[in-house]
Amino acid sequence: MTELISPAAHDRLLIIDFGSQVTQLIARRLRELSVFCEIHPFNTVDDAFLKEFAPKAVILSGGPSSVFADGAPMPPQSVFDLGVPILGICYGQQVMMHCLGGQVERGHGTAEFGRAFVKPTGQALDLLQGWFATDREQVWMSHGDHVSKIAPGFEVYGTSPNAPFAITGDPSRHFYAVQFHPEVHHTPNGARLYENFVRLAGFKGDWTMRAYREEAVAAIREQVGDKKVICALSGGVDSSVAAALIHEAVGDQLTCVFVDHGLLRKNEAEEVVGMFRDHMNLHVIHADEVDLFLGELDGVSDPETKRKIIGRLFIDIFQKYANQIEGAEFLAQGTLYPDVIESVSFSGGPSVTIKSHHNVGGLPEKMGLKLVEPLRELFKDEVRALGTELGLPAHFIGRHPFPGPGLAIRCPGEITRQKLDILREADAVYIDQIRKHGLYDEIWQAFVAILPVRTVGVMGDGRTYDFACALRAVTSVDGMTADYYPFSHEFLGETATRIINEVPGINRVTYDITSKPPGTIEWE
Repeated sequence: MTELISPAAHDRLLIIDFGSQVTQLIARRLRELSVFCEIHPFNTVDDAFLKEFAPKAVILSGGPSSVFADGAPMPPQSVFDLGVPILGICYGQQVMMHCLGGQVERGHGTAEFGRAFVKPTGQALDLLQGWFATDREQVWMSHGDHVSKIAPGFEVYGTSPNAPFAITGDPSRHFYAVQFHPEVHHTPNGARLYENFVRLAGFKGDWTMRAYREEAVAAIREQVGDKKVICALSGGVDSSVAAALIHEAVGDQLTCVFVDHGLLRKNEAEEVVGMFRDHMNLHVIHADEVDLFLGELDGVSDPETKRKIIGRLFIDIFQKYANQIEGAEFLAQGTLYPDVIESVSFSGGPSVTIKSHHNVGGLPEKMGLKLVEPLRELFKDEVRALGTELGLPAHFIGRHPFPGPGLAIRCPGEITRQKLDILREADAVYIDQIRKHGLYDEIWQAFVAILPVRTVGVMGDGRTYDFACALRAVTSVDGMTADYYPFSHEFLGETATRIINEVPGINRVTYDITSKPPGTIEWE
């Protein structure tokens, strides 16, 4: 697994993870403040690690455990001897109190879940600058235990009905602890706490995509040397930004392979290849394999079978073209930091395996290639910012996610060229409508699915028997959960009219209002 860049030139903040579902949000809040941070599970942090990492500050995350449990997650005691500011959050607060001489309690009346309100005790604390403009602040609680006695040196600065020590601190040591989660949306003023914390810790705020671009280019040149790199260019944001960054570093040593499987959106192949080959001067192989893919998919209706066929063929085709590139020793991947975090086993230490769909189907092992992963320190919003820094068009880096199997999973049932052509046209009209109404950037993902049914309609004086389609649009932060976008009836009516009038083969339009869960974003 390739190493993170983590240059010593940046002040670094360490987040010790105790298993909270929202630990990544802490990191994202800090990155938004131009602070470099990394998340590491508690069981990978020991004295040697702390010495090497040399954090300028530490945050102890929340987690589902209890300090009373056998084998409860704990940081090394030496973390409290580093002489740097520490912020404990939820379970992190309880760990601090437990380790530093306070007490944690469980039992009836100690739990607090959901929205709560914290009131100040009246004592001033630098961490709380910009807080308590009124007599209380809304926060988000999620705890079963609570602190019943604070550790020596700490004072109480905020309380809630079930958390008498909701905000505590020892300003002399710059130790702070809160029982709630300031990183979540439901703590509206939470970002201000993080801003205050990093200011108190003396961070310069030098983590920018301009600086990252320069450092990444230097690191790629050092890693690759004079060897050649191949990149599977899908046209998605991650692979596109990775390709642009690597090209800036090594120029013509990079060759991109764009596999056209016939399941792309309208004009997508031409747009992607045109932008990278004609406007950015990258060497792009346009592998037109439409007949092969659609031939293998002919008569197949099971969604999992479709995915497996597409995945297998993609590997075969990519390998065929890659083998034609003499001297290729590196494979570029658009692995992001959330993938790195998820590849680390919380209970068993670091894993060496990134999720398979980010390993291009196992090609590195199959072809004996070494990985170049220049985005593996970045969150998605940082990748988009880096894309802007690299000069990629705004409409391109702001595109909605598009699945690897493409339109195959937006065409339930058997795939035919006719259905794909109809789907492409309907999707183009729908996205055009969304853009015209200025809604594109408010929506995480939007698309049309063509349904495996035909319905009777009346157009003019004649009877029609054509396909029905479903419009899908969702809002989301990370794709893990999603809700449907609340279009107006006027928008839906206008869009349905345009699709039926402009797309031969569709005579009925529906709107999918299923959230995730229970549904998925895609239809298959």
